[in-house]
Amino acid sequence: MLSSRTVTIGALSLALGLFFVFMGTIKLTPRLSRDAHSEMKRAYKEYAKALPVLKKMGITSIVLRKVIGTLEVACGIVMTLVPGRPKDVANFTLLLVMLAVLFFHQLVGDPLKRYAHALVFGILLTCRLLIIRQADDKDKETSAGVTAREGKAGGDRKTEAEPGKGKLKTS
Repeated sequence: MLSSRTVTIGALSLALGLFFVFMGTIKLTPRLSRDAHSEMKRAYKEYAKALPVLKKMGITSIVLRKVIGTLEVACGIVMTLVPGRPKDVANFTLLLVMLAVLFFHQLVGDPLKRYAHALVFGILLTCRLLIIRQADDKDKETSAGVTAREGKAGGDRKTEAEPGKGKLKTS
């Protein structure tokens, strides 16, 4: 039977992965939604104007939108399909992207309704990382407890087999 932690992590990974594949695809192509794609293009033009340092670095609004869209699609696919640590790396990368997106929205003064999805999905990505971290810590504690018990049991056998070794004489 699957633990509730495993089900939660799996469901979060699948939902987040599919969401980011969808959102990244909208940023990259108008095939899913022409209106949403044109809105993304307009928004990224505002972001590029608000940060003149991007222009100095040679990063246009098109490059910025395509880089973020590609990161979202790639990390979304990893979150959906790839098992193990790559999911955690993708999760962390997407969390950084969400922080950047929140920064851009704040920079241009967008109302909350324009970036609420980034805030919510950033929180979900954080929750997924915390659940994974909590599980890793619990596994380490469990394995440390097993190792300590084995060491104690092994130490008892050693002292029984060789009673003089490993003890200090105090007289």
